[in-house]
Amino acid sequence: MGIISSASGSSCWRGLDYYKSKKIKNIKKINDNEYTSIVSGNKDYNVHLNLEHPRKSSCDCPLASGKKIICKHIVATYFSVVPNSAKDFELEQERLQNEYEEYRKRQYSNAIKYLNNMSKKDLIEELTYIFNYAPEWIYDDFVRRNDIEG
Repeated sequence: MGIISSASGSSCWRGLDYYKSKKIKNIKKINDNEYTSIVSGNKDYNVHLNLEHPRKSSCDCPLASGKKIICKHIVATYFSVVPNSAKDFELEQERLQNEYEEYRKRQYSNAIKYLNNMSKKDLIEELTYIFNYAPEWIYDDFVRRNDIEG
């Protein structure tokens, strides 16, 4: 398991932002798999990065201090040590976003086809169900858009 797969999505994105903002200072290579750095955040945080055993990485920030959490400071250091990983992360997120958008388009298209084949009675039942169980704003929006008096 690597640094990115061990970190939360929030830590990855915020770490990427720190990396792009060049907030990582004093990177020192300890050996082929370990590095230290200082990352500027609300204050300067000391990071120890272990590429071979990500959960042995550490940071003295409030989120990760004394815990086996991969925080944004560790991720930022990782992106600095392995710069291609930042680009790979961005490309993978873009690919996943595009894949999700295509899925949602297919899902919407299939739902419209399904609705077009429903009887009026079934459509009314489905709309009533939606009004009863969907968030209240959906009903309110329907009433407002159709100028229905309360």
